[in-house]
Amino acid sequence: MSRTALRLSVTLGLLVAGIVIGLVFQNVWLGLLLAAIVWLGWFLGYESRRGRNAGVNDEDHGIEL
Repeated sequence: MSRTALRLSVTLGLLVAGIVIGLVFQNVWLGLLLAAIVWLGWFLGYESRRGRNAGVNDEDHGIEL
């Protein structure tokens, strides 16, 4: 599966899950907001892993300055 297809499938899946959760709570906007927050966390983690920047252990110890 390509990266674009994975991003699209996760985005659509979270959108549908957000709508369903919103219907359960009788507030679709709340469900969409929760789905957007979860998506943002997933996206940042996915791009960080893809760029091999996961974690704070960098070679030049810039975090220790």
